[in-house]
Parts: sequence; C-alpha cells; structure tokens
Amino acid sequence: MQYIRKDFGTYKLHMIKIDTFKTIKVRVCFRRPIKKDEITMRNILCNMLVQSCSKYKTKRQLSIKSQDLYASTISSNNARLGNYINTEIDLTVLHDQYTEEGNFKQALEFLKDIIYNPNVEDLKFDEQSLEIVKTNAKIALEGIKEDSNLYSVVRLLEIMDKDSPISYRSMGYLEDLEKINSSNLYTYYKNMLEKDLMDIFVIGNIDVLEIEELIKENFEVKTFKKQRAKYLLEEKKGRIRKKMAIEKEENNQSKLAIGCRVMDLSEYERNYPLTLYNIILGAGDDSKFFKEVREANSLCYYIYSVPNKLDHILIIRAGIDKENIKKTVSVIEQQMTAMKKGKFSEDDIKTAKEYFQTALDNIMESQSSIIDAYYMMELLGIDDIEKRRKKMNKVTMEEIIKVAKKVKIDTIYCLEGISK
Repeated sequence: MQYIRKDFGTYKLHMIKIDTFKTIKVRVCFRRPIKKDEITMRNILCNMLVQSCSKYKTKRQLSIKSQDLYASTISSNNARLGNYINTEIDLTVLHDQYTEEGNFKQALEFLKDIIYNPNVEDLKFDEQSLEIVKTNAKIALEGIKEDSNLYSVVRLLEIMDKDSPISYRSMGYLEDLEKINSSNLYTYYKNMLEKDLMDIFVIGNIDVLEIEELIKENFEVKTFKKQRAKYLLEEKKGRIRKKMAIEKEENNQSKLAIGCRVMDLSEYERNYPLTLYNIILGAGDDSKFFKEVREANSLCYYIYSVPNKLDHILIIRAGIDKENIKKTVSVIEQQMTAMKKGKFSEDDIKTAKEYFQTALDNIMESQSSIIDAYYMMELLGIDDIEKRRKKMNKVTMEEIIKVAKKVKIDTIYCLEGISK
C-alpha cells in the first residue's frame, strides 16, 4: 500500500494505492466548526445533493446514470468529529479494467456534477426534491423516541452537558427543519463550498499521476481556508456527585446509559492505554462487564462500553429489566473500581492486545475504513497502522491502571420500560 498526500492550499488530496480491491472509492470531505442550529440544515443539504442534480433532475434519473456507470454508487453522510461537523460524499466505482476505459473518468465527472451542479434554479434548490427530503427528515425526527437504544444515549448526553456539542442531536431538530426553504438552503450550500475545509481521498489500484490530474480538472477550488478550532472538545470537570435520571416508556426492556468523564489524558494515554482499558472493561465477550454483569449476575441482555476520545467521555450501555437498575449500576461500579486497583491479569492485557490487532487487520478489509484511518491521521495526528501495532504491544499494566483512575462516572440515565 502506498499513501501520497498533496496539499493544494484550497484542499488536500490523499491518494492510497492498493491492489486488493476491484473498486475505486473517492470521498470528498467538507468540515467546519459545529453549530447546533446548523445541524438540521446540514443534514438536509447532505441528502439533497444525492437526491438530484442539474443534469439528472430526479432520484430515478440519478439511479439510471449510476447503473450506466456499471452500478457505481453515490452516498453521503454527516457526523460530528469533536468540535467539527463533517460531511462526506462518496463515489464507489469499478476499476476500468473490469468495465471499460474511461468509465472512472465519467464517474468522477458524475460526482463533480452532484457536488457542484445541484438541482438549482434562480438561486433556489428544486422545491419538489426538497419537499421529499424534508418529509423523510420529519418522519425520522418524530420517530427518534421509537429507537430506544439511540434515544437513551441522546438523552444521557443532553442531561450530562446540555451546552456542550456532545449533547447536539446528530439527526437535527424539528424546529430547525421548519425554517429551511429552497432559498436559505442554497445560501448555506454556497457558504459550505466557499468556507469549509476540504479533503479528497481516492483509494484503489490507481495511477497516482493520472488521479492527481483528474482531481485537479474536476475540483477547481479557489478559496484558501484555515482551521478555526481544535478538534478535541474542551475538557470539563465531572460532577462531584453522580447525577441520575430516569424516564419511562412503553417497552418491556429498560435501556441503561452511563456517561463517564475521562480527564487529563496525554495523547499517548488517549490513543493506547485508554483503548486497552476499554477493551478489558467493556468490549466483547471477554470483557469484565460481559463476564460479571451479564454472565455471573444475569443482570442484562447486553452490555458494552465505548470511548469517545474527542469528547473526553466513555459511554456504557446496557439492556436490562427495570428492577435491576440499582444492582446493575452497582456491579458496573465494582468492575470499574477493580480496574483502578489493578485487579486484572496480564492474560487480560494480552487478550485485549490481540483484540486490538484484529481490529487493525479488519481496517484493511474495507476501503471506507482505510480512508477513515488516514483521515484521523490527517486531523488528529494519530499514528499510522504499523506504528499503532508496535506502540499498543508496549502498553503496560501500570499505564492502564493510571488511565483507569482518570475515568469517573458523571451521569446515569435509564429509559425505564413499563408494560404496555
């Protein structure tokens, strides 16, 4: 695998030459500091761009063109990365050797049309397409509580810190949806193109020089931009006393979500000992949570933990019966205390390191995962995959214990199920 990075000032081009895939994937990333009242607008725009464009006025016409390009696919996605909101527009297309010469070039021009030639007239997005996208968004927003797994985490983070980006709902807000029209959406679109930081990734069995020229031809960006904020959120001290909140819903199963603050970590601790700490504590069937909370005490249907490193938090999630809330929290706290006291073995560390190495191996099975890895290297200065392998193997028990002492439960939220 060969990685080449070109900084053109107006955007950065990342080319990853690898011969294990039949497809070439192009990902165009736009990002800016996140604002709560822009999330819904951003989501609508993200969906509008792949709904239609100036040449292909409907979703059906867009799909027919994709099929003409040997079933190429176009997709889009929004996600928060710490203090930033990140929009990705992806093109996946078979390599010319499996189709015909020039197919990739046509597909790239198709992607260009979708991004730079939207379905706009008189400085307004197409009303019919917008109505479809807004209707779908409204249905999703009104139904958020029906997904109790998602809703429990959303409410946890809102209760944990209502003023922080961690509390922002990634799906957006109904009150903001109502304010979006074809005119202000186009204004926001132009602002995104002019002001957002931009990266383009191309991965596959590519000719690097040819790709560079094709990207330059199709992405003539003229505006120079500078990073305006750090990606890591500002650290906030946890509560002196844990906060607990319970809400009820008509569901047989209760959803427990616990938010922990992870404070004062060095970059090394955040990327290595914290990762092993979490694997040992709550990732997979060998974790302390799975063995003690689920198997030994039969307190939950599932349980796991996930660190959000950019947000300085760790979230624990479990599906439980409502009568087991206090007991489940108690056993979770016992396991976290045991980690702080070093009550885990070298075999636990070895197993966790093997788990991590397998996760790194799995990255290489997906073009999207490889791009994600290099994007984090670009944004956060994370080590490349081989360095990560070596550094993780050197993590000691003492380093994991040191990190364990920096993890503190802040907020406990339970979406308590009640019989229908």
